[in-house]
Amino acid sequence: MTWEETIQYIRTKPEYKFLVEKAYFEEDLSLNVERFRESSEYHETLKEIKKYAPSAKKILDIGSGNGITCIALALDGYDVTTVEPDSSDTIGAGAIRKLKELYHLQNIKIYEAFAEEIKFPDGEFDIVYARQCMHHAYHLQKFVGEMSRVLRKDGLFFTVRDHVIYDEKDKQWFLENHPLQKYYGGENAFTSDEYKHAINKAGLDLQKEMKFFDSEINFFPETPESIVERKRIFDNTIKSKLYYKIFSAKKNSKINDMLTDSEKLIPGRMYSYVAIKR
Repeated sequence: MTWEETIQYIRTKPEYKFLVEKAYFEEDLSLNVERFRESSEYHETLKEIKKYAPSAKKILDIGSGNGITCIALALDGYDVTTVEPDSSDTIGAGAIRKLKELYHLQNIKIYEAFAEEIKFPDGEFDIVYARQCMHHAYHLQKFVGEMSRVLRKDGLFFTVRDHVIYDEKDKQWFLENHPLQKYYGGENAFTSDEYKHAINKAGLDLQKEMKFFDSEINFFPETPESIVERKRIFDNTIKSKLYYKIFSAKKNSKINDMLTDSEKLIPGRMYSYVAIKR
């Protein structure tokens, strides 16, 4: 299946109802936008943008999908240029064009291209923002390098909700557990070190790496309260039933390390990165 066919398919299946709603895959495009704008993820995203780039006007939104991010940012007054390689009306540039017309937006430009192949001038943007996009890069260093090239000096590179893996075995576990990978086969992930190396090599100063539990940007639609409960269950149930009953702490110190870190029990946990152009 293509990505568009996958989304059209899961909309028909009751077992994917929660995913369709929380991942903003509803057929009603404006409903997706309004839900995203009301989310704690977006509110926290705006806080980070205003903290690191308070006077920014021009934003390049990479991999905008069905438009929730670029439309939200345009509605909040930013001049937005969006780059989306998928042309479809369901989950790509076609959907963004529909929303642009629906909201009568003049402050958004839409281009169809891969992030590694954008043709914008050097130093064109105040912010480059990418939601759930960098981990799809077919060439990570080229991806980040292009983002850095089009940023002005002291501009903000802000990539959010990227899947992080520890090694190839962990990556396979993530892919096996991803609910849509079996349909379209397009998921990917990199290690934290790979992301950070690419950011540094591209001439960007990493300000912070937000791990999964650090921000609602990463763990939304879960809440801080549900995250606390999740960690409590991990600590009390998994450690007691799995570790203490099956493994010996003295013989399996690596297992102990794994189980005391709740994040490692989340397939393809999401991280976000904030960096400034040197």
